[in-house]
Amino acid sequence: MIDHLSIQCNDLAASIAFYDAVLEPLGGKQVMNFGEMVGYGVTGPDFWIGVTMTEGVTKESHIAFTAPTRDAVLAFFEAAKAQGAEVLHEPRLWPEYHETYFGAFVRDPDGNNVEAVCHTA
Repeated sequence: MIDHLSIQCNDLAASIAFYDAVLEPLGGKQVMNFGEMVGYGVTGPDFWIGVTMTEGVTKESHIAFTAPTRDAVLAFFEAAKAQGAEVLHEPRLWPEYHETYFGAFVRDPDGNNVEAVCHTA
C-alpha cells in the first residue's frame, strides 16, 4: 500500500550516518542521493530522509523496518547503539502482537521511534 515514506531531519549528516548503519543489517542501503534528500531501499528508494523544510515542532513518528531474521534485528540494534541511539526496547519477542513478533526499538537522531521487526520464528 505504501510506495514510499519520507521524513525530515534536523541534522542530515547525523541521520545519514544513523540510517546507513542500522539499515545495512536489514539489507537496506542508499539507492539515491540528491544531496538534501537520500533514498534508502533494497532495490529502489522506499524510505527517504531529507533536510527540514517546514517550520514548527515536529512530532515523533514510528517507523518499522522489516528484518529478514532475528539476527538481523540484533545487528540493527547493535548498529543503533554504536551510533549512540537511545534504546527504547531491547530486542525481544512481543507476543501481544503475535507469537513470533521479534523486535527492537530505538530513537533516531531526530527522536523518531525506529524499529526492526522479524515476523518469522
